[in-house]
Amino acid sequence: MNFFEPILAGFGTGAGLIVAIGAQNAFVLRQGLKRSHVPLIVATCIFGDCVCISAGVAGMGEAVERLPALLEVFRWGGAAFLLWYGLLALQRAVRGGASLAAEDDAPVKESAAAVLAACLAFTFLNPHVYLDTVVFLGSISTRYEGSARWLFAAGAMSASFVWFNLLGFGAALLRPLFRKPAAWRVLDGAIALVMLSIALLLALNPLR
Repeated sequence: MNFFEPILAGFGTGAGLIVAIGAQNAFVLRQGLKRSHVPLIVATCIFGDCVCISAGVAGMGEAVERLPALLEVFRWGGAAFLLWYGLLALQRAVRGGASLAAEDDAPVKESAAAVLAACLAFTFLNPHVYLDTVVFLGSISTRYEGSARWLFAAGAMSASFVWFNLLGFGAALLRPLFRKPAAWRVLDGAIALVMLSIALLLALNPLR
């Protein structure tokens, strides 16, 4: 088997799952625009994906599928967290007032502990994270044997590394646009829509 085939397959599959618009990506984008603890957030997101991908490739996908009660806990916990965060974003969108003033290009000061806690919640409270990485990627990895399976995992992890670095640090390119309060209102409105939609889907659709 070609050495690069499982790596490329893992990268493509992982990218397809990670790049999709979701609560975690919206959070990373907003923090990147504010330049608030971006290295910490990027590292946490990559770490979370690496843990879940490794677990899936190691064979924990079947175990997750056999623990519907645990997924239900994550389902309702994730829905409650996303509802809360979505309502905060909606409140910001309605009130407005946020901007990146032209004369102030300094990073926004926030508690590292609070930002880390939010990032961990976005990373681990969404049960679809486990279904996508642990179950789905784990299942696909069974097409490969031995070391090739871990090459597939390495490819998927590489996709996570590339994407979150691009999203977190690349958000700085959009900072000139977000010196306008209206741009923040649009972004927070979009974030609210994403968070509240996912919360509703989690609440209405039992995981199978």
